Amino acid sequence: MPREDRATWKSNYFLKIVQPLNDYPKGFIVGADNVGSKQMQQICMSLQGKAVVLMGKNTMVRKAVRGHLENNPALEKLLPHIRGNVGFRFTKEDLTEIRNILLASKVPAAARAGTIAPCEVTVPAQNNGLGETVLLNTLNISPFFFGLIIQQVFDNGSIYNPEVLGITGQTLHSRFLEGVHNVASICLQMTVASVPHSIINEYKEVLALSVETEYTFPLAEKVNAVLADPSEFVAAGPAAAKAEAKEESEESDEEKEFGLFH
Repeated sequence: MPREDRATWKSNYFLKIVQPLNDYPKGFIVGADNVGSKQMQQICMSLQGKAVVLMGKNTMVRKAVRGHLENNPALEKLLPHIRGNVGFRFTKEDLTEIRNILLASKVPAAARAGTIAPCEVTVPAQNNGLGETVLLNTLNISPFFFGLIIQQVFDNGSIYNPEVLGITGQTLHSRFLEGVHNVASICLQMTVASVPHSIINEYKEVLALSVETEYTFPLAEKVNAVLADPSEFVAAGPAAAKAEAKEESEESDEEKEFGLFH
């Protein structure tokens, strides 16, 4: 009789694991180290109506997943990540929103002997003779932040790094422009088409040298003249050119009239 109860319990537990895999297409695999029961309860409350939480022994979870591969072969991608103290957060909502809720659920914790801080710890300069753990607690410094750590994202059969959720349109735009710049740089160094650009760039450098020094050459004389007398630039500008063209047009009309009546 006890074996039947145990078998019934296992069967129900497997159904409990498999059900979210059928009902929810995406979610997170999270690390739950140093997360206490009270904090876990608060996390579940913050996700109420948005996500389903599943924690359990890895052997049982892997067994349930393997038994369900026939119905959903894509679940095999989850198996390599079911290691250590991990759990699942299943959802139908936006993954970025759920990620932000999980990140906000971290709480500060006091230092403990033998525990490595997951972040940098800075102690204000002062004279004391205390050990690190006692010192931090005495100074009311909580250097640790414990919470569910998102390790992997699964989304409709795909597994990927959670950093992907942080990629925005601006990030893609910047990466694209960076790629275009790199390609353009390579092309300017390797192709014949770069020759005109190289000549123009060298000409600009020589022209700048001529402006800064007394050295000159025919192509630089006009530029130096304009810099010496800016009115020359106005005289040589588009308006002057337009006026000159108008005068030439009028002179041409006058010549036509003269030829018509004489």
